[in-house]
Amino acid sequence: MTETKREEVIKVRGLVNQFGEQVVHDGLDLDIYRGEIVGVVGGSGTGKSVLMRSILGLRKFNAGTIDILGYNIEDATTEEMREIQKNTGVLFQDGALFSSLTVGENVEVPLKEYYPQLSSFVQYELALLKVKLAGLPADAFGKLPSELSGGMRKRAGIARALALDPPILFLDEPTAGLDPIGAAAFDQLIKTLQSALGLTVFLITHDLDTLYTICDRVAVLADKKVLINAPINEVEKDPHPWIQEYFHGPRARAAQDQHSRHVASVGV
Repeated sequence: MTETKREEVIKVRGLVNQFGEQVVHDGLDLDIYRGEIVGVVGGSGTGKSVLMRSILGLRKFNAGTIDILGYNIEDATTEEMREIQKNTGVLFQDGALFSSLTVGENVEVPLKEYYPQLSSFVQYELALLKVKLAGLPADAFGKLPSELSGGMRKRAGIARALALDPPILFLDEPTAGLDPIGAAAFDQLIKTLQSALGLTVFLITHDLDTLYTICDRVAVLADKKVLINAPINEVEKDPHPWIQEYFHGPRARAAQDQHSRHVASVGV
């Protein structure tokens, strides 16, 4: 039986990122395939957010190549960069919502930028749909970010990231600052959206529960490279000291136990 070749939507080769004398990435390689959720982990200073910004074309890297959705980031024209931006939704750590705009107006921003020909009514309806899709009540549409809880602001950020129906979603520490119940609900939202919309998700996280619950593969950044990018049960076996400490400490054991109980309860 012939194995189906998976489609690479992100391909990073030989990436170098440097700040003055400090080298953050040195020959980093990474592949991400269509329809998977990849959790990106690593210690402080390993350049997880720098990697994300490089892939998105928000940071000029020092060497290497990055292809996303068939476009080479370095060689992309202005029009091609707009296509990349239109096809990638991003949730930054703090949500990055415009504080002076309502939730609905925030979600309408990318619609107004990329589809100005749409009527105000259509933009409104599309934005409302995305707000509901992100699990927010309809009355959140007219509220300012300051009137929402931290978890609701993150959901509003997801709604805006999904405004243009992008095939790839980038999430930077999406559950940071949430209590365990809120974090678990957000994980479930991401998994539901990924499954329903066929999304590819690049997810930076420190949350072990997130890694065990929703990630298809885990990419570990250490020693200025991606050490391993594999299912979590394979990552756990890697002998690298950071991986052993991270995946076999008390918090990891608690996340493993919780995941095992969940799997047993659903009979998978």
